[in-house]
Amino acid sequence: MRRAAILLVLLLAGCGGTDRAPPARAPGSRPAAVNLPTNRETQACLADLARADVRFSALPDRDYGGGCSLVGAVQLIDIGVPVTGIKGMRCGLARSFTGWMRFALAPAARQILGSDLVRVETFGGYACRNTIGTAAAYTRLSGHAIGNAIDVSGFVLADGRRISVQTGWRSGDPDVRRFFEVIHASACKRFGTVLSPDYNAAHYNHLHLEDDRAGFCR
Repeated sequence: MRRAAILLVLLLAGCGGTDRAPPARAPGSRPAAVNLPTNRETQACLADLARADVRFSALPDRDYGGGCSLVGAVQLIDIGVPVTGIKGMRCGLARSFTGWMRFALAPAARQILGSDLVRVETFGGYACRNTIGTAAAYTRLSGHAIGNAIDVSGFVLADGRRISVQTGWRSGDPDVRRFFEVIHASACKRFGTVLSPDYNAAHYNHLHLEDDRAGFCR
């Protein structure tokens, strides 16, 4: 089992990647939200979701004012496992999230925890607000404000177990800790910004996943 888990980490570590350099930033700081996608980027993303047999509905672009918007967004309908709390999200985020769920979460649950993944729980995605956690952060628009981030809070397995970020991140069960190590490593390859309980107190109970190509993983 341990050897299989190590192999799984190596495989997941090779997922994702980007051909665009991350923006310059001060050490330890987080980048600002990315620019909105072009129509060409959105159409390519929608085609990727369709090829992956993802059921979704494309949403009309909406500007909510104050920098908050949903542009190039979709509503995920069926990605293979139910996901709670999600509404509209940018297509790129939907694509990365679907890949992470199918090729990281589900295999890790099965191989490390010994049970199939049957539900992913979240605190939601789109929210018109600034970032949180530090005094400086409150002045910067969050990736949630453009539907480009999702906060994952826990996972439900077929055997009835609920593995939450809040209690599982530093669990006394080595398999649960290993599960989080694996899915966190994979998330850092698939998403631009990944914030965990190791980042700050504001993220004690969720994983913040953002599709911004920033290369910021904590």
